[in-house]
Amino acid sequence: MSACVPTRAAEPTRTERLDQPHTPPPPPHRRFRIAGADVSASVAVFLIALPLSLGIALATGAPLQAGLVAAAVGGIVAGWLGGAPLQVSGPAAGLTVVTADLIQRYGWRTTCAITVLAGLAQLGLGCLRVARNALAVSPAIVHGMLAGIGVTIAVAQLHIVLGGTPQSSVLDNLRALPAQLADLRPASVSVSVLTLALLLAWPRVPGRVGRLLRRIPAALVAVAGATAVASLAGLVLPKVDLPSWRSHALAGLPEGPALGLVAAVLTTTLVCSVQSLLGAVAVDKLVAGRPGLPARVGRSDLDRELLGQGAANIVSGSLGGLPVAGVAVRSSANVQAGAVSRNSTMLHGVLVVVAALLMVPILEFIPLASLAALVMAVGIQMVSLNHIRTVTRHREVLVYAVTTLGVVLLGVLEGVALGIAVAVAVALHRLTRTRITHEEREGVHHVHVRGQLTFLAVPRLSRALHLVPQGTHAVVELDGSFMDHAAYEALQDWQNTHTARGGSAELTGRRAGLRIGEPGFTDDLRDEDDATEPTARHTLDLALAGEPRQPGQTGQTGGSALAGCRCRPWTPWRNHQCELPRSEPPHDDTTDDAPNASGAPGTRTTPGSPGASGSPGASGQAGGPEPSGHELARGISAFQRHTAPLVRGELARLAREGQRPSQLFLTCADSRLVTSMITSSGPGDLFVVRNVGNLVPPPGQESGDDSVAAAIEYAVDVLKVRSITVCGHSGCGAMQALLNSDPGGARTPLKRWLSLCIRAALPDQRGPAVGAPARP
Repeated sequence: MSACVPTRAAEPTRTERLDQPHTPPPPPHRRFRIAGADVSASVAVFLIALPLSLGIALATGAPLQAGLVAAAVGGIVAGWLGGAPLQVSGPAAGLTVVTADLIQRYGWRTTCAITVLAGLAQLGLGCLRVARNALAVSPAIVHGMLAGIGVTIAVAQLHIVLGGTPQSSVLDNLRALPAQLADLRPASVSVSVLTLALLLAWPRVPGRVGRLLRRIPAALVAVAGATAVASLAGLVLPKVDLPSWRSHALAGLPEGPALGLVAAVLTTTLVCSVQSLLGAVAVDKLVAGRPGLPARVGRSDLDRELLGQGAANIVSGSLGGLPVAGVAVRSSANVQAGAVSRNSTMLHGVLVVVAALLMVPILEFIPLASLAALVMAVGIQMVSLNHIRTVTRHREVLVYAVTTLGVVLLGVLEGVALGIAVAVAVALHRLTRTRITHEEREGVHHVHVRGQLTFLAVPRLSRALHLVPQGTHAVVELDGSFMDHAAYEALQDWQNTHTARGGSAELTGRRAGLRIGEPGFTDDLRDEDDATEPTARHTLDLALAGEPRQPGQTGQTGGSALAGCRCRPWTPWRNHQCELPRSEPPHDDTTDDAPNASGAPGTRTTPGSPGASGSPGASGQAGGPEPSGHELARGISAFQRHTAPLVRGELARLAREGQRPSQLFLTCADSRLVTSMITSSGPGDLFVVRNVGNLVPPPGQESGDDSVAAAIEYAVDVLKVRSITVCGHSGCGAMQALLNSDPGGARTPLKRWLSLCIRAALPDQRGPAVGAPARP
């Protein structure tokens, strides 16, 4: 039982405002302010959104003004109502293929109506709070969908880059490509090549000048540069044509077959929702990388984000705009530009409105070939090599490839459906691929089950178990993380029958009997068909066995029962020894029966052996097995595999920023006190001082020890901790040694340490001083 008594460190006197009695406090004066960082970030996002919105509208075949409407509505409406404050919404490249297909099938006014209906569906999903469920879609399917859309965009825009007109499908565009290459338009090709060259070269400008120039978005520089060159050279090219807003087409009543319209609404809702929610999660990761920003912005509310996207699609469709979704390029630019609130997103939408009303003459100078080259580059970037490496590492290339080909050849909804079907088939294949083997070694029968144990594997499991003769010792090794009810009952029935007939059976969660460095030992014991978390196996072992492992049950000669122990941090354990038998200590004459620093009775050890009485770090568990170098090495290896990848980023941040703990924690060196566990704290939260008995020697003593006082002074004066916590515990051996101190005898290091506080704690040797605790 630990007892922690926080004591507040001295704080400077605060001047408090005293109000007159019976007078309500004045209401806080609120003033709407926009931070300078939000203003600069909104300008950067606006400069990226303007050419991309026109380019995406061009790629879909919609009126060019529809892209500006969607950008303005996405910034203002979704930015105001959405749950991801720093995510920027607008016309997205991921919606290009869907929108282009809808326009060709149903016309522009019906497409706007479908956008409105999709927004209503998003509102319904947001009210049902199912946003988190949308993230259950396999990342391989999402990446494959985006890759397929990117390929479709790139192939279609290639025709405009070459001076032609794109066809309705990818296959038609590929068939028409040879004829298009034979009929090149030099002016269009030159403007497109210049756009792509500026787009690629601008972020790579070296030196200090490059750092300054890179603040201007590459997309804006590419389009502006190509426009300027085309105008100065007098090239005759198709250019942006923005008709009067008076003739802008708004949404109309949907016309077409009911099933087709329902499928269109579902497709638009799916793509808009999944892309927006995944974008919100990605923005959270970007925000987490900026010091101080997560506390100010907070994590995204995905259900609210879905509601905001639905409202934006309703408004955009009603005003004749493209479908709206969260856009990764603009969102990352918003975070990197230093945005601190949703004001940057909303202000960027206002700037788009201003540009759409006042900059029409300037926008009409932009060549269509330059916008097509920009959108083609965006489509190529959607086929991410990093995503391909990720799905390859997780053995989901088949799902990725099928989804990509399905989107390219059949359509977005059909491709996603194929991807889901393949993902389910792969999961079932992994679930049913269970390998069961039986072998006899040294008179012990081993049944090894590798993979998930379901009812489908019960017949093979029964055949393997029936190969074990009656009256023999058997070990069933389960290398899987899941077992259903049918398999559990089959194992239990066989175990009960085998035991009743004079045999013995052991159920384990991992292979035992191998030491580190021996042949056959693998640190992880996993292969490509067995990606099971070791912690789950250990829990499965405890759940199946039902009782501690007994001596001699490993079934392998030369093996160690301790080698089968695979305890992990933050799992149920008992001294991290998995209830292994206590070995009798060797009898020798080197004995110290005095209590050690943690209150454990004396143990018989050889000189210099671990766990010698009175040595620092003595075990806090009486009579438990002593730790060895093998267990420490295995624990370090487990930490490097499982825990280190989770905390490496946070520890790197603490290393960069320095430690800023809020608490000084003074406690005993007893091994049973786990400070981070009992305080639910993490790295960087506590400045811990541990010594034998959490003692603070009084200053001014001859041959005293100032190490604890120095640590306290450093924590208070240098680290500026706000409070000091002294933690004690019951059964402290140091306190018992202090109360029962004998003035005579040899002056051991422990006695010299305790003598620093004997006079202060017990001024009268005949009894405790006033205020001394009656119970240590």
